[in-house]
Amino acid sequence: MFIKRESKSEVENLLDEFPAVGLLGPRQVGKTTLALAISSSPHLKHVYIDLENPNDRAKLVNPTAYFEQHEGKLFVLDEIHRMPELFSVLRGVIDKRRSEGFRTGQFLILGSASLELLRQSSETLAGRIAFKNLSGINARETKPTDINKLWLRGGFPDSLLSKSDEASFRWRQNFINTYLERDVPQFGPRIPAVTLRRLWTMLAHNQGEQFNTAKASVSLEVTSTTTKRYLELLEDLLLVRTLHPWSGNVGKRLVKSPKVYIRDSGVTHALLNIVSNDDLLGHPIVGSSWEGFVVENIMSALPVGASAWFYRTSAGAEIDLVIEAGIKRKYAIEIKRSVAASVSKGFYLGCADVKATHRYVVYAGDERIPGQSGITFVPLRDLMDELSAK
Repeated sequence: MFIKRESKSEVENLLDEFPAVGLLGPRQVGKTTLALAISSSPHLKHVYIDLENPNDRAKLVNPTAYFEQHEGKLFVLDEIHRMPELFSVLRGVIDKRRSEGFRTGQFLILGSASLELLRQSSETLAGRIAFKNLSGINARETKPTDINKLWLRGGFPDSLLSKSDEASFRWRQNFINTYLERDVPQFGPRIPAVTLRRLWTMLAHNQGEQFNTAKASVSLEVTSTTTKRYLELLEDLLLVRTLHPWSGNVGKRLVKSPKVYIRDSGVTHALLNIVSNDDLLGHPIVGSSWEGFVVENIMSALPVGASAWFYRTSAGAEIDLVIEAGIKRKYAIEIKRSVAASVSKGFYLGCADVKATHRYVVYAGDERIPGQSGITFVPLRDLMDELSAK
């Protein structure tokens, strides 16, 4: 079964505007499938190079000559971190092709580690490359009736499309083991897999909570600096999202520690040995898991230039998600799992503090319901539709 990805048209548009496009996302999220769907368009000629394949790597012993041999074709370079030295070559190839009138759609570069790829490309391809983050399958890419399956299994295609919840769970367990044992060591100094799994599991138990590096380091029996480095690695691998507090000048004492989410709800559940929806609904993590699931889906729908925060004061004012989309639109979003959701006083106070222009409660119902003080109770898909249309 092939799921049509919303990002396809966005990447195609970027290829029409830039010589190179970087498609970022964790392993197994569907980057290669999407890239091949784009490059296999009837009007495009392409060459696919998997830089984890020794035979394909051998083709690039003289990369400049190989690129010239296939001039006029779109190159799909998969797992670019395997040959970071290519970036300096790409600059020369791109500039030569641009001088010959071939200005856009030259390279589609796939990467599984955002910070390293951004650093390397910014040094050599500034002004020549645009980036698109590919998240897991989101709520708008599945049927409305499948939202609970998506929440349980997460957005990795192989997990979501498994024949049963048990098969999906096994896939995610193997995915986690592969990352710990094979993939993570590729991106930095050797990190004990047991320690990193403990951190990952700790984050799952505390999904969406403010991260206390000092406390975590005691549990992990490492230094605070090491714990921070491990967390940054998971973030760099696009497995963890750090949501920072909104810090506008409101004259209030604001919390300063970020909230940390495991980005894929299915991975969260696998780390906690949650196999079925019954397991999930009876687990203490259910509310935090739903919050993380909603946050990640909303992030996948944000327009270009929008930024996301959370808001919390020491006096109790709190907003789960603050979206700033331009200077005139500020969304305050509360996230509730219950169908009969209610709003706390802290949310009203927070809306006043940040001067929210739009006030929403994302809940588990299937229709929009107007509430008090300009608040609207809204299904997740409806809010994603609204945000993506801005």
